[in-house]
Amino acid sequence: MNKAGIIMGSDSDLPIVEKAIETLKSLGVPTEVHVFSAHRTPEQARAFSLSARENGFGVLICAAGKAAHLAGAIAANTTLPVIGIPIKSSTLDGIDALLSTVQMPSGIPVATVAIDGAVNAALLAAEMLSISDPELADRLNARRAADTEKTLEKDRAIAARFNA
Repeated sequence: MNKAGIIMGSDSDLPIVEKAIETLKSLGVPTEVHVFSAHRTPEQARAFSLSARENGFGVLICAAGKAAHLAGAIAANTTLPVIGIPIKSSTLDGIDALLSTVQMPSGIPVATVAIDGAVNAALLAAEMLSISDPELADRLNARRAADTEKTLEKDRAIAARFNA
């Protein structure tokens, strides 16, 4: 199975990014995590993305706040799928990061999840990897079924409390 790469622009993004790491690990997806900045370490970010495919990656997740150029900078140097997680900042509540991540020029696609949407980024990455991995697809289906059952349990509890 190919690895998922997770890159954050700053270690301050880690509390959000940990949700993606935990989700991928719970699905058995090999994961490698780095801190590279589109602005402070552009050469290292470029080198990582240029060699990502040959280093066994199948998908890359990039988390960044504010100007949030990381996902685009990574996507500019690879044809692997790149998923951007806009990180909420104190300045504009993550809207700046969302717009920076989603507004990519034609030819350099970046899939973008919700602000602080690390779990969905991980699930989307796993879904991409599951295209060629039936066992991972089975684990995703099992997770979806478990999530469905949790919601139905909540429905039963609410119905028992309020629907006499």
